[in-house]
Parts: sequence; C-alpha cells; structure tokens
Amino acid sequence: MIQIPTFNPPGNEERLARLLVDELESKGIEARLIPTPPADSEDAQPRAAVWARLRGTGQQRPVVLLSHLDVVPADASQWERDPFSGEISGGWVHGRGALDAKGVTAVHVMALSELARRERPLRRDIILLATPDEETGGASGTDYLLRTQSKLLQNAEFLLTEGGSIRPTQATLDGEGPIPSMWGVTVTEKSPCWIELLTRGTAGHGSAPRQDAAVPRLLAALDRVRRVESPIRVRAEVESMFLALAATAPVEDRAGFISLSRALKEDSSFTRRFLAHPGYNALVRNTLSITVLEGSSRTNVVPGLARAEIDARLLPGERCEDFVASLQKVIADPQVESRILLSFPSGSSPSDTALFDAIESVARRHDPDAIVVPRMIGGFTDAHYFRERGIVAYGFVPRWLNASDAQGIHGVDERISIDNLGAGVETLVEIIDELALPPLQETSEK
Repeated sequence: MIQIPTFNPPGNEERLARLLVDELESKGIEARLIPTPPADSEDAQPRAAVWARLRGTGQQRPVVLLSHLDVVPADASQWERDPFSGEISGGWVHGRGALDAKGVTAVHVMALSELARRERPLRRDIILLATPDEETGGASGTDYLLRTQSKLLQNAEFLLTEGGSIRPTQATLDGEGPIPSMWGVTVTEKSPCWIELLTRGTAGHGSAPRQDAAVPRLLAALDRVRRVESPIRVRAEVESMFLALAATAPVEDRAGFISLSRALKEDSSFTRRFLAHPGYNALVRNTLSITVLEGSSRTNVVPGLARAEIDARLLPGERCEDFVASLQKVIADPQVESRILLSFPSGSSPSDTALFDAIESVARRHDPDAIVVPRMIGGFTDAHYFRERGIVAYGFVPRWLNASDAQGIHGVDERISIDNLGAGVETLVEIIDELALPPLQETSEK
C-alpha cells in the first residue's frame, strides 16, 4: 500500500482502492470500488473508495471500520529511507502512511479477513470503508459518499476510525511503580476553521517601495493575529479525561488534573505549567497557526497581491464565522480581506455504549490496571460526518504508541512495528467479538 503513492493533493487513490478490493474479494468478502470526484489538479488521476461488508445475522446494527487512503506529502530529502518504499527492516514497516492511515487500513482489512474465516456469524454486519481525500477535509471522499450513497452504511450503529491509540505502560522516575497503559478513545474533536487572508496593493519594481504595498500590510495583519490568545474553556470531556489521568500525572500536578476547571482559574503555577504543554493548551483553547505565505516569486518585483492561510482549530460549540469576525477586529484594517476555506461543526459521541464497554473489557483483559479514557483531540478526522448522522463514532485503533512513535504522523521517517500491526489485528478482532459474537449456547440453539 505504501508503494502506491497517494499523497494529497492530488490523491490518485483508485489504484490503491483496486488493490484492496482484489485482496478482500480473494478472501471471499463482498467488496466494491466506488469512484469519487477527481482532484482539481493538472496531474490528477482517478480517485476511489473501498466498501466491503462481512455479513452477520442482522440481529444488531452494523459496525463501520473507517480509514482513509490518501496521505500527506513527504520530502524524500529529509527521510532516512524513501518514504514510498514500504521498506521492512528491523521489525518495522517504513514509509508515508505507515501510521496515518494506511497502517489503519491494513489492520482493518486483515481483521475483516480473519473474521471471514470463521464459521460462527457475528450478530452485526461489519462494514469496511476506506476513503480518499481525508487529509484535505473529505469533500471528495467521505462527504461525497455519504451525500450520494448513504445506504452503504446499512443503518450502522457504531464506527471505529483513527484518532486514538494505546499509550504503553511506562516506568516512573520517582520509584512509585509503573504508569499503567492508557487506552485513549476519542469521542469528540476540535473543528477546523481554515482561513485565507488577502491584501492588495500597487504592483511595481522593488527599487521603489510603496506605502500601500500588499506584503507589508499582510505582515502587519499577521503580526496582530499571531498574538491572539483565546480564553480558556474546559469541556466536560476534557475535564473527565484529565481526571482519569490524574493518577499518572507528576505529583505537583495531580490536584490540578483532578479538578482542571478550578485549577486553571485559581492556581497560577499549575496554569503556567499546563498551558506550556502545547497539546494540553490546545484542548482548552481555540488555537491558530499561520501556515501559508504567498507574495512575489521574484526578489525585485513588488506584488499586487499577497495572501496567507491560517489553520485555526476551534473547541466544540464555537462557530468559524464568529472566530473570523473576532480576528477582523484584531486586524483592524478594512483593506485585509478574509475568506473561510474549510469549516464544519464538531459533535460528540457518548461513552456509555456497548462499544465503549467492549473496548474497556478488552483493555482490562490485556492489562487489569489499564486506564480507558474518553478524550477530545486537537485535530480532526472524518468521524464528524458520521456523528452528524447519529452514528456513535470513536477514534480508536488498537496500537501501542509512545510519544516518539507518534511523531511520525505527518512527520519524517514515519513507521510502525510489525508487532504493533499484528497486535492491532488481534485486539480489534477481540473488540468486535466482545461486541458482536453471540455466545456458544445461542449459536447452538439456532
């Protein structure tokens, strides 16, 4: 899968989708290739999604296993290995997509193949969906499929996708004993608010600077924008998440984790330490990153147009339109235009469900001291499309990742261990069995 480049844009996922359909059909699994709209790019080739179904008895509603086929680009000059080689060495699979998300797709395909070998049917259909275009928002992938072919979901009740994993058991430095494994199950996400800022000015020669030049006006606006600090707001999911993590926190922070909202209001020392952690800060605030700058392509040419793109992430319940309006007040320059590039609301899934219970049961089977945490993440996935349709969607893939492993996601030298892939397949099958496998007595009676 890694050896078929699907970096997005332009994606070009059809070839990979066809490979997976052939693999699934070879295992006797019903599978379809579904064409999707091509990218708006000169080098765009066909795009497609994969749909597959392992039929159960239909006593209960289906479970969807969702992943995506596209990946972010990779600069080979920064990698130790060719990012599209799929090289296997030292017990690791190397390459772009090993973690995000071809490794997820591989685990889903192999788990479905393993379940298909059995004689005992599950009480639920298991639907596999691997889509294009997730990395740029999903408009030509999941959004398109659900708008045009929603019947493929067969009235599904649950969905599992990327966005959560397992932090392995860790040793402590203070001699208090190991920190138990943490199974992080994402129940909600921040929503994207991608913004374009545009300034115009008189074009000319670089030797004659002008007062109304586009680039300086844009830089002045961005300087104001980058200083914006949104107010702190602690969601219930985040409060619960840090309460569950309190026993594993540094001693000086445990009281703050136990009562996060109160500590962030009343304990300045804790607040300073907490907000200094970028990942924690992003869970209690709207954030923004300036990611794209465009002006002239020549040193001696003053451009008539300059633009920037901002990647803002909003807490659930916030509106992108309101956030952009607040930025315009901060910029305080009517000559700076703003436009929303991508935005959608963020929903939440409950944690008191049969699927969450199944994950907890399997977690305790692996590690009696395991902590299973419903959580919010600062990024976004295609899960929101399903939450909007009333499907309980969790971000969880059973793989054991420490902090250094996770750095490969969208980073250089992305890789996943073969042991992790195997354990992921086995553990996913365990979770599905816990949720959907009928007892032997029930099977024999039928």
